[in-house]
Amino acid sequence: MSATAAQPSASAFPAATPMMAQYWSLKEQAGDCLLFYRMGDFFELFFDDAKAAAATLDIALTARGEHGGEPVPMCGVPVHAAESYLARLIKAGHRVAIAEQVESPAEAKARGGSKALVARAIVRFVTAGTLTEESLLEGRSANRLAALAEVGSEGEVAIAAADISTGRFEVVAVPRAAVDAELARLAPSELLVSESFGELPAWSVRQVVRRSTSDFSSNAAEKRLAALFGVQTLDGFGQFSRGELAAMGAIAAYLDHVGTGSGVFLQPPVRHLASGRMAIDAATRESLELVRTMAGSRDGSLLGTIDRTVTAAGARLLADDLASPLTDKGAILDRLDLVDALARDALWRGDLRSALRALPDAGRALGRLVAGRGGPRDLAQLRDALGGARILRERLGRRPDLPPLLARLLPGLDGHGALVDELSRALIETPPVDAAQGGYVAEGYDHALDALRETARDGRKAIAALEADYRDRTGIASLKIRHNGVLGYHVEVPAKHADALMAPDSGFTHRQTLAGVVRFNSSDLHEAASRVTQAGVHAVAAEAAHLESLTDAAVARREAIAASCDVLARLDVAAALADHAMSHNWCRPDLADAPCLDVTGGRHPVVEAALAKSAERFVPNDVSLSESDRLWLVTGPNMGGKSTFLRQNALIIVLAQAGGFVPASAAKLGLVDRLFSRVGASDNLARGRSTFMVEMVETAAILAQATENSFVILDEVGRGTSTYDGLALAWAVVEAVHEVNRCRCLFATHYHELTRLAESLDALSLHHVRAREWQGDLVLLHELADGPADRSYGLAVARLAGVSPKVVKRAEAVLAKLEAGREKTGGLAAGLDDLPLFAATLAAEPAPVRDALRDALASIDPDALTPREALDALYRLKAAEAEG
Repeated sequence: MSATAAQPSASAFPAATPMMAQYWSLKEQAGDCLLFYRMGDFFELFFDDAKAAAATLDIALTARGEHGGEPVPMCGVPVHAAESYLARLIKAGHRVAIAEQVESPAEAKARGGSKALVARAIVRFVTAGTLTEESLLEGRSANRLAALAEVGSEGEVAIAAADISTGRFEVVAVPRAAVDAELARLAPSELLVSESFGELPAWSVRQVVRRSTSDFSSNAAEKRLAALFGVQTLDGFGQFSRGELAAMGAIAAYLDHVGTGSGVFLQPPVRHLASGRMAIDAATRESLELVRTMAGSRDGSLLGTIDRTVTAAGARLLADDLASPLTDKGAILDRLDLVDALARDALWRGDLRSALRALPDAGRALGRLVAGRGGPRDLAQLRDALGGARILRERLGRRPDLPPLLARLLPGLDGHGALVDELSRALIETPPVDAAQGGYVAEGYDHALDALRETARDGRKAIAALEADYRDRTGIASLKIRHNGVLGYHVEVPAKHADALMAPDSGFTHRQTLAGVVRFNSSDLHEAASRVTQAGVHAVAAEAAHLESLTDAAVARREAIAASCDVLARLDVAAALADHAMSHNWCRPDLADAPCLDVTGGRHPVVEAALAKSAERFVPNDVSLSESDRLWLVTGPNMGGKSTFLRQNALIIVLAQAGGFVPASAAKLGLVDRLFSRVGASDNLARGRSTFMVEMVETAAILAQATENSFVILDEVGRGTSTYDGLALAWAVVEAVHEVNRCRCLFATHYHELTRLAESLDALSLHHVRAREWQGDLVLLHELADGPADRSYGLAVARLAGVSPKVVKRAEAVLAKLEAGREKTGGLAAGLDDLPLFAATLAAEPAPVRDALRDALASIDPDALTPREALDALYRLKAAEAEG
């Protein structure tokens, strides 16, 4: 997280000017945020804020006067372009406090005299997790703010997450070991933790913000949330634990802080159970590239490859579905039934997608309106989206035999008729984004407003007639009536004709002389201009009043509107998945009650799409895992397709449990509760971990967490260390997965010695990717076959990669010697035939000696104890020591 360096307070400079004293007072409120200090048409930044902003934005760093005897570093950005600069600062990891002028210079003068400083106040904090502006958000991605709360007595960690651009609010409680996986699923832009949290683990979160411990009080949270939702009790939303309340309350407190009390859109919180979704840790998500590639790009990921959604809300929901595959069979089947129905009817699917494509992103428009940052364009988006939803509801309701999920969703599109009709009557077809100049209320909606506009139009016609009259009277053909913000309406003539209008009896009054032109006023023009100006001001005020009342009407229905937006997004996702499935020959997966994975003609969707661009064909492969054959050991050459085979089966499971069709001719699977991928690794220098250390950490997590209903893919375990160490580790890991975890597993390796395990592990079978050498060249067939590979083809791959023929020839000679030695000694695996079975090794281990004092000490959570409980605990420990 980027943060501004600590800066001195106002008290550090007793001789500060009034402006700098005001600045330091605001900077103290801003904390570690950059302070945008409004000065006229610019937001200025000073001191270290200016240095940080200038470096990030690549703008000039200047100086403004002195403070404490030192030049004051300064930079600034124009107010009209502030959003683009804010976007760059937020992306770079900064947070920004906006200090606006809250009175006019005239009001300041009336308050404190001619030298009074215009009052300023922080009106908003702009942070990564609290954005609502369209220009600051990525339309097809969610933008979440999350909070993490620990409650020692509950033994779990609660994580609340809110996307205030759409109002979605959820909370879940997970074991401490699962926090990283849950944060990886949510991918929050900003994470709130208590200032007492201690050292932060290296979570996959862009920005972590520490907040006061009081913000995480569960008692205060209950009151704060009840006030936010306008209810007496939260019981109607569900039963929440203390930790869940604390996490949700922390989000509510932070939103109140950053919005400085202004409105914020949150739907009632939805409580999820961790068991309701497939658990996928951060390393697995990165390895499988579900929604982002390892380089951070959407393109090239599973999401980027299959996304055919036609709305931004649909794209966001599809990303959530892929990040959170379900474990509820009934819910998965409901989604599959809807996709299946749309897949079977191309005409219906096409009509639905065409209707959805025309709808704007009403969810985020609603978020801006509730937050007080919306305008007439946002109201028009609600009008168009809800109007389109009403038509769609009527069309879909006439279809016979609706899928169960669709039948349940359709009523969510009802109930907006009155609001749509009101907005349709009130607004023009395409209102402006900025409401300041008016012009967005339709003719005929307000007769008084129409009369004001008519007066203004008549006045402008009168001014045009007056201009023609002045030309005739003065004989100056180049005379023009112009308007600006300083003089208002005025007469302008070239300087060579000015003398005629300067005459006392001309009827004109001199106002301004410029190079080449002279400007005048007249009583007739002043009278006509007053009518135009007053009518215009009153018209703009009348439109502003209508905008406020229309916004209030929309905000009053925010929960129903948000629910309709969710329905539209789900329809978009189902139609998009059906469309992609039909155009790529995907099939509907069958769900089994037993742990199995039977896939015929399985393919990797991302690799297949990449090959299709160069007119190449992907080679499909089958897999059949069951209780009696649950671990496949896959050998074969590099580049033969082992890693692709492993990943494609993991992706097939993700797609199936997300409720979509899969890239295969046929597929049947038992539900997976946890998905693990240890495929490829790289150094993590920031955390002080080598490639091998990263590999072992990931492998340890798999062995500790995988259950009989999990699916694991392991590739080249043990390759990052010495040959003997690596083989020993790989051997032990295979045995542990087979004997202890007993999960479905695909294990790819170059240690051919591991094939001996097929003799002792009854649920392990051997497979290999086929390759052939033809006239000295290696031909990779990318086909999976039964049995072990005959050899590794490593030298052939080296030759294919362009390694020098001299080096390859020398390697062949060394290999011949090594293989001759292996024949004599039995090779690396010599003696392993006499090794006891894994279970026997575990049974032979002595039971660890228990230390009662250490156990008692480990069970104490100091943060959860009252002073009296802490004293009692200390007495118990002393007593235990005496007994020991």
